[in-house]
Amino acid sequence: MPAGIAACVCQSVAAQGFLEDASATLQARNYYFSRDYSDIVGANQQSKAEEWAQGFILNAKSGYTEGTIGFGLDAIGLLGIKLDSSPDRVNTGLLPVTDSGQAADEYSRLGLTAKARYSASELRIGELEPNLPVLTFSDIRLLPPSYQGVGISSAEIDGLNLQAGHLSSTSLRNEAGDEKMIAMLGHVPQWQAESDAFNYLGGDYAFNASQTRLSLWYGQLEDIYQQSFAGLKHSQPVGDWVLGANLGFFSSKEDGDKLLGDIDNQAFFSMFSAKYGGQTFYLGYQAIYGDDAFPRVFANVSPLGNEVPTYEFAYTDERSWQARYDYDFAGAGLPGLIATVRYIRGDNVDTGKGFEGKEHERDLDLGYVVQSGVLSGLNIRVRNVAARSNYRSDIDENRLIFNYTWDLL
Repeated sequence: MPAGIAACVCQSVAAQGFLEDASATLQARNYYFSRDYSDIVGANQQSKAEEWAQGFILNAKSGYTEGTIGFGLDAIGLLGIKLDSSPDRVNTGLLPVTDSGQAADEYSRLGLTAKARYSASELRIGELEPNLPVLTFSDIRLLPPSYQGVGISSAEIDGLNLQAGHLSSTSLRNEAGDEKMIAMLGHVPQWQAESDAFNYLGGDYAFNASQTRLSLWYGQLEDIYQQSFAGLKHSQPVGDWVLGANLGFFSSKEDGDKLLGDIDNQAFFSMFSAKYGGQTFYLGYQAIYGDDAFPRVFANVSPLGNEVPTYEFAYTDERSWQARYDYDFAGAGLPGLIATVRYIRGDNVDTGKGFEGKEHERDLDLGYVVQSGVLSGLNIRVRNVAARSNYRSDIDENRLIFNYTWDLL
């Protein structure tokens, strides 16, 4: 066979998996968000944050080229469009705020990720969305956040998933550009200190027919804090019930140049569940120890059992309890409809103001996926929250979210 023809055949075979295994989706997300601060505490005296926006999320993923090492390319395209806002109602996390104090009319971003696969290991370079105990993926607004850097994962051993990575910047959930990373302590962003490196290493090991999972992780926001995590998850069928346990412990301290000074925090959480048919009952306990509140990268939630998107229950010395009830209405003849009711109470907070901090939150979440017809697959979510505290702002919150995804490839 002539060399030129052979080269063309090899290139065609190499590209076969790249194209045949490719996928692309477009998600439309319509998001209304409202927070009323009925008892303002702190420097920000804005009494309400309320905005409405339309987002589009394009995810395109190639397959891998043929060969011992396969190569591929992923892309994510984001577009956010303002539908309603005003300068006295900004800072919902849906839209960027311009220098004039108004929300931007639109913002967009294109991120690319090069990837290489060998056996059951993968290297990714570029736009990343890690989801780790030390850096949880927090897609809880109009558009998802992302990070820029390099990550590697390996599943060469059955049941064992290892990951490591270095991130140099972030694109926040309501920003188009890249920024350095900052920390949050409890619920307070620490704007005075920035880092251009987050490093992580760890893994999960599932055994006992995947009913039990052990986790060990390490994260470092360079020159600000370092954090270790150990976790255990277990589920156990008992007759018609499925019992579950989720336990975790974080230990955090200052790192390198200590841009936020000394940091001393330990956090323990536990969540126990009991599922019977379409009903699931939860009971959780969480405790914060040390001289400081729980640290994490802004603006993420964490896997702490009692942390929810409104209050974190993770301030200095805080102790909190949670009771939660989930119900899937499929058993009642309404497939696609689910509901969650949650109540969390925290106390023993060291406010630094000479009194004990206390807070509580009640959440009601409803979700429905249209099962048939022209709107089949449309996901509708409603969230109502009442959160009260004696040391931070009270919050009344409402969210209404519509999601619809098209499969393009």
